[in-house]
Amino acid sequence: MPLRLVLMRHAKSSWKSTAHHDKERPLNKRGKHDAPRVGAELRHLGWVPERIVSSDSVRTIETFSHMKDALGFEGEPEWRADLYHGGVEDVCAALRELPDDCATALVLGHNPGWEDALEWLSGRHEPMKTGACALLTTTAERWSDAARAGAWTLEAMVYPRQLE
Repeated sequence: MPLRLVLMRHAKSSWKSTAHHDKERPLNKRGKHDAPRVGAELRHLGWVPERIVSSDSVRTIETFSHMKDALGFEGEPEWRADLYHGGVEDVCAALRELPDDCATALVLGHNPGWEDALEWLSGRHEPMKTGACALLTTTAERWSDAARAGAWTLEAMVYPRQLE
């Protein structure tokens, strides 16, 4: 069974927040509007994940909560502190821990690590703007085998602004 990965950056967050730490910044109005639209588009394209692994920041938690119903995801994400400032190694560690009976996974986090991970996994550089999703496939049948450079093919990018 080929594996599919949605690498997603959180929706647009508020720089006007009174949060004391960056990790606590919430989504802004645009982010709250975009997240369900991105979820609906993933569902429309047939990319509903069986597992979601996410940074534990407020903005990733809110991105998930605003897109969950539109996406049609029924489980709960695995919230991971290591994905907050996560880079390639952290994304790969999360992938290696996925069960092999999971065909489609979504990993939700932040830049600059997400652009770096996309380029490392697929060999393609694409901007990971807020709310962006990279849809990737691999012929590997085990997540542990798929967490390597160049193992993935970038099938499409989904950007919130495309959905207006």
